[in-house]
Amino acid sequence: MTPTAKLFLVLGALAGAAGVALGAFGAHALKARLTPDQLAVWQTAVQYHFWHALALVAIGIIISAALPGSTTLRWAGWLMVAGLVLFSGSLYVLVLSGARWLGAVTPLGGAAWIAAWLLLAWAALRS
Repeated sequence: MTPTAKLFLVLGALAGAAGVALGAFGAHALKARLTPDQLAVWQTAVQYHFWHALALVAIGIIISAALPGSTTLRWAGWLMVAGLVLFSGSLYVLVLSGARWLGAVTPLGGAAWIAAWLLLAWAALRS
């Protein structure tokens, strides 16, 4: 397994574990403290977080199994990581801190994810 594949598998697995923990934290520790709208934002962050953690694992598997030298997939993986931080991370911090300006950061994470998915498609088409 290449170091890049291993890195994305590990990051994806850690992101998945964090997604489960943050989902449980929201459902149990935050439920009584947040408004329904805030809980909905938290749940959106968790849902997108977890799906993209799985996508990161998939990228690691694809790199390992089929495309070990793919620069396109490497970029897709890093954009998945950026999306996790910018999209889900900004929503988590927004809910916990009330810093509304973080809502302006969230779409950057969404854009990173869109680019990552498009790069994944491009890598598949080129293989």
